[in-house]
Amino acid sequence: MHTETRPSQEEKKFDVGGQAVMEGVMMRSPNATAVTVRRPDGTMVTKLTPFVPVKEKHPWMGKPFIRGVVNMCTMLYYGMNTLSDSTKMLGILDEEPSRFEKWLAKKLGKGIDKIVMGLAVILAVALSLGIFMALPAGFESVLKSAGMGPVGYTLLGGLLKVALLMGYMFLVGFVPDIRRTFQYHGAEHKSVHCYESGQPLTPDNAQTFSRLHPRCGTAFLLIVFIISILLFLVLNILFPIGNFFLRFLFHLAMLPIVAGVSYEVLMGLAHSNSRTACILRVPGMQMQRLTTREPDESMLECAIVSVNVVLHGFPEGTPKTPEGWGIFTSFSESEPGHVRPEPAADLLSEDGAAES
Repeated sequence: MHTETRPSQEEKKFDVGGQAVMEGVMMRSPNATAVTVRRPDGTMVTKLTPFVPVKEKHPWMGKPFIRGVVNMCTMLYYGMNTLSDSTKMLGILDEEPSRFEKWLAKKLGKGIDKIVMGLAVILAVALSLGIFMALPAGFESVLKSAGMGPVGYTLLGGLLKVALLMGYMFLVGFVPDIRRTFQYHGAEHKSVHCYESGQPLTPDNAQTFSRLHPRCGTAFLLIVFIISILLFLVLNILFPIGNFFLRFLFHLAMLPIVAGVSYEVLMGLAHSNSRTACILRVPGMQMQRLTTREPDESMLECAIVSVNVVLHGFPEGTPKTPEGWGIFTSFSESEPGHVRPEPAADLLSEDGAAES
């Protein structure tokens, strides 16, 4: 029998969010993260990491508009660490590094996993800036040089950004590993919906909910792009910039402002049930169809284990790996108050004879 994992009144005061990782799900509460991955042998391993929120150390970072920029930076940091943790938990980085990798690690004084992840982050940021900022900025400069007014080239440049974003999400969905990650993304959303509804956290219950969620990062990206179009429309009318490099730097400098405003819009829409908010949420919700897929039961189990552990910690008696990660064979073993059955008293000895 499964216990009913319902959010208490205290727990309902904060949002539980998450992130899909390779073969698993990370869930985040205000003071901890829990990453659960399913290994090839079918078992689930979970890493619980407590932390102190930045806004508790520096209260000013929790102020409206500022918190959006802080949240974007911290999520990028925790997101990269989570991806690194998940690969370690799956054993992906266990193979012997090459001679070049060993030499690079020795010179830089860091582990090869940190070097690989650092290079991946640098390449990802460079690619993102090139595709979603430099290319549209160049496109706008060309249109401006052709004589188009600020309203026209700003709107067309903004539409190009959205088209590039949607095209990228659509194409990567055909990569098998990414498609499975999108399924785990769907499992994350369904489990959060189930938790927020107050229903018992079980795969059957979670499966009935939508894989679309109003606080999703995909919706945040779309809001960022829309806010940036509106902001640059005003600024381009007031301060038109023709030079491509100056335009690119200007877009880059405005990113913190756009992120801060977009976060407040996202949270406002997510926590409102007004007719207007529901209508404005539609584009971001529908865009999530590109980054989520329907999960199977095993994926929902991973998400539920992460929710249970990040809210309640490991149940007493949870077996651990040498690294301290919890080991689960079923989501029910992660439920608060779960008691592991004691080994049978009449087990046979190793040689097969009954012990006297």
